[in-house]
Amino acid sequence: MRRQNGQQELKRGLKERHIQLIALGGSIGVGLFLGSASAIQVAGPSLLVAYLLGGIVVFCLLRALGELAVAYPVVGSFSTYAHTFLGPLPGYLTGWTYWFMWIVTGMAEITAVGVYVNFWLPELPQWIPALAAVAVMTAVNLIAVEVYGEFEFWFALVKVIAIVLFILSGLGMIILGVGNGGVPVGIAHLWQHGGFFPYGVSGVIMALAMVLFSYVGIEVIGITAGEAKEPAKTIPAAIDKVFWRIILFYIGSLYVIMSIYPWTEFGSVGSPFVAVFEKLGIRDAAGIMNFVVLSAALSACNSGVFSTGRMLYTLAGQGEAPAFLGKLNANQVPVNGVLVSAVCLMTGVVLNYFVPAKVFTYVTSIGTFSCLWVWATIIIIQFRFRHSLSPAAENKLVYPMPYYPFSGIFCLTALAGVAIIMSQDADTMLALIVGPIWLFALVVSYHLGVKR
Repeated sequence: MRRQNGQQELKRGLKERHIQLIALGGSIGVGLFLGSASAIQVAGPSLLVAYLLGGIVVFCLLRALGELAVAYPVVGSFSTYAHTFLGPLPGYLTGWTYWFMWIVTGMAEITAVGVYVNFWLPELPQWIPALAAVAVMTAVNLIAVEVYGEFEFWFALVKVIAIVLFILSGLGMIILGVGNGGVPVGIAHLWQHGGFFPYGVSGVIMALAMVLFSYVGIEVIGITAGEAKEPAKTIPAAIDKVFWRIILFYIGSLYVIMSIYPWTEFGSVGSPFVAVFEKLGIRDAAGIMNFVVLSAALSACNSGVFSTGRMLYTLAGQGEAPAFLGKLNANQVPVNGVLVSAVCLMTGVVLNYFVPAKVFTYVTSIGTFSCLWVWATIIIIQFRFRHSLSPAAENKLVYPMPYYPFSGIFCLTALAGVAIIMSQDADTMLALIVGPIWLFALVVSYHLGVKR
């Protein structure tokens, strides 16, 4: 089959279980397993409130995206929607910015793969497992979209099983004293060390930026809509379940962690998950968690190759990228888009090795900015979409965003608040400086190249 512009369509091969685990896996990353220690130091036990607020923001975002994805289940998702409802230039900016965000994320993740493999094979050069990760994930994405979905399903399942076992084991220690000589630990640590809000409301606000960025990747569910077998059924089912699972996994894990250990200790114990597993008497806890974070990094690399390949395919279809990037192979996979993105990922490994750290920091700053740009654009597109509908058409929406327009206003306000928080720190402020420069460069390239 072909689209209206003559471009071949992708195959709808993703099942409901694939999309549900892709959505869930996209929201559970290395940030929870390794980065939660630094977030705890910012807010203390009130980090639980920050994750609840962050979960609500992300749920509003996904419902806005879901309304669009069910009405228009296209592969380009928010790039296509921006092109349709905001104009060609916003579509161009959003598509290329999202592509770059995943390239940068993928660069970091495949570099991390090398570090995690070195845990077991310290003599192995880091570039070898990084290269292997890109090669394998590229091959997976070239075979068929069902294969990508299957790999992502099992990667996500590893993380889910690890978290469920962690929460159940932790509750056993808290309630029954498992691993603590039969003496229940209780939950007094949640308020004994400076109170539940040791830094007041400002602690929750400052942690919110870290919390929201831990959810980066969850918007991949929008990209899957163009290859979902039954998007009107699978997309709502996945989104509706994601919010409650985020609440369970993130807040449940942190509740267990900060109940068992005083939150003030996590600046020195490394991964909170390893610390709790070791307290439970689980042998080789560090090795187990290393396997989990390795699967999380491979999952991010897999999703990165998938998302970037589809975004290049979309941009090519809109005339905003070279036409050869819209070519499909026999399995209806955008072969050239996937290969070009894979080459860019490997270039990132080389750059990360040779280029001074400051230059790479500028590049990753664009990735940070990209998240805010894309998420805010999704909400704005949903506003424009609703505005374009007649009252009768609005009443016929299959999957409307709840509490419109207030939910969207809440989401945009939260994202603006995160930008303000970022401006208060020298490291994160860099993203707010470099990001607009990136957009300006894209605007120039659009007018000099694409528009002509």
